[in-house]
Amino acid sequence: MAEEQVLNTHNADILLSAANKSHYPQDDLPEVALAGRSNVGKSSFINTLLGRKNLARTSGKPGKTQLLNFYNIDNKLRFVDVPGYGYARVSKKERAKWGKMIEEYLVTRDNLRAVVSLVDLRHDPTQDDVQMYEFLKYYEIPVIIVATKADKIPRGKWNKHASAIKTKLNFDKKDRFIIFSAVTREGYDEAWDTILAEL
Repeated sequence: MAEEQVLNTHNADILLSAANKSHYPQDDLPEVALAGRSNVGKSSFINTLLGRKNLARTSGKPGKTQLLNFYNIDNKLRFVDVPGYGYARVSKKERAKWGKMIEEYLVTRDNLRAVVSLVDLRHDPTQDDVQMYEFLKYYEIPVIIVATKADKIPRGKWNKHASAIKTKLNFDKKDRFIIFSAVTREGYDEAWDTILAEL
């Protein structure tokens, strides 16, 4: 496995949570942000990639991540988990605050190398998913689309679902699209290879 030669993924810990840029780590370690709507499987993705069960807290309550969570991986890379978007029970004011916090990080952070944008393979992307992809393309931030929960669909239907997602996103063929399952670890190696290629 490529990443194990480069990173000891077991040497991973949550470093800090930040609400704005004054709290960000002050160094030049490369960062990869993870974005997606609430309940898309972001925490499961992080835990699977890092071989840990509960490093990122999976919650039955969507909208639990309300800050930018920085994970230090072997002192060589950081994952930055941004708040899940599109969760209705959070007030408009709170959502606007999150949006501003996410935007500030994505647009101003020099350490940022790429964004893993997670979508649910079973469903068409929401308007929020489309806006996130358009935002990243507009700011020319490298983006990796990861379609989660592949284990919940028969393998024979993956391509059909992937095509529907790409059409809705107006997907750029130059970007990477990875089908992923935290249950079967489908897409694990491809996800790591793609992330490491951006560093």
